[in-house]
Amino acid sequence: MDHLNDGISKISAAPHAVGLSAKRLARISATTQQFIDDGQLAGAVTVVARRGRIAHLEAYGMMDIEANKPMQRDAIFRIYSMTKPIAAAAVMLLYEEGKLQLDAPAATYLPELDGLKVVEAADAETLTLIEADRDMTVRDLMRHTSGLPGAARYMAGQTAVDKRYREKGLHLLHECNLQEMVERLGRIPLLYQPGTKWHYSIAADVLGRLIEVVSGQPFDVFLTERIFQPLGMIDTGFYVPPEKINRFAGMYGSKLEGGLQTIDAPEGGTGHVSETSFRKKPKFLSAGGGLVSTAADFARFCLMLSNKGALAGKRLMKAESVELMTRNHLPTHLIPLDKKPDKRYAGLGFGLGVSVRVQQTDWIPTSQVGEYGWIGGASTEFWIAPRDELVSITLAQHIPFSELSETVKPLVYAAIVKE
Repeated sequence: MDHLNDGISKISAAPHAVGLSAKRLARISATTQQFIDDGQLAGAVTVVARRGRIAHLEAYGMMDIEANKPMQRDAIFRIYSMTKPIAAAAVMLLYEEGKLQLDAPAATYLPELDGLKVVEAADAETLTLIEADRDMTVRDLMRHTSGLPGAARYMAGQTAVDKRYREKGLHLLHECNLQEMVERLGRIPLLYQPGTKWHYSIAADVLGRLIEVVSGQPFDVFLTERIFQPLGMIDTGFYVPPEKINRFAGMYGSKLEGGLQTIDAPEGGTGHVSETSFRKKPKFLSAGGGLVSTAADFARFCLMLSNKGALAGKRLMKAESVELMTRNHLPTHLIPLDKKPDKRYAGLGFGLGVSVRVQQTDWIPTSQVGEYGWIGGASTEFWIAPRDELVSITLAQHIPFSELSETVKPLVYAAIVKE
């Protein structure tokens, strides 16, 4: 039985009422089911909303194969990097209140980051440091131009700077709180001069500590009081409490010979349980990837953004703040995003916590300029098309990243009824 938000009906509508075709939306369901029938995914949930109303919310396949549990519409997912836009929205709330400035040096609020040096060459075998041309700013943290490292490289890299990161314990973030993380970052050099390169990084996690310092509240408390409770996001947080564990979706991966293998099965119990298994409150409250959520909860967040800061008549953010957050903040020479070779990043710039499409490409030709969103590493994605007031969310739990969201995307656009 679904435990969907009691208020979900208030933000739902029949497809035709919001200019969508029910018949074409059914193609999304058929396509998603095919991924499951083909053994590419265990289960999934898809959401399409338009003009502030949810017109499609469907569940498919299995939530937990080991426990023989069908996917539920209210299943709880690890949304990983889809945490970043929520943290960015939290920063924007403080910006609205005049408690921080986007172009102020980050060290204004986090003095541990004052006076950081820069490595002369990021991949050199010897560590040579030079002065920074300028301070990293809050805007740099939000758009990934701070010069800070990405989380993956210091785990196993063998360059001099990689080794320095490990010496300072930055490969053990789950053992830190946010203050300790920033203190450790203050003892390592930057990879690049601030503002000169887009580098997907730990800067998003630094925002969590920034929010704590500026607001005077723990990061999780601020999110709960200022975003989750006002929006009715009742199942979103940094862990899954015991009474909800029966709604926590299993995580799966691909076998070399085909089919699925278990990575983490909350109830089946055969998967590996790690320090980041979301079963208890973590010490490290990751603003870059620490949240779990449901389709209905994340839809509420997306509808707030699509509605320029308001949901169901209640305003969370100023329209100007949403517009600022969701427009491109990168200079032309840093576009497209410097991420692994992947067609999905072609034509993308970056705003404050979200990617922003600045050019149409042949990846998905219907994808609009102005569309914004982001992904989570275990096959979750959302995107919002302002021109059509359109929201799309696809949630699965699969590593490596599934092609479901990009397969569904043109079907979402095709569901629009021309008026």
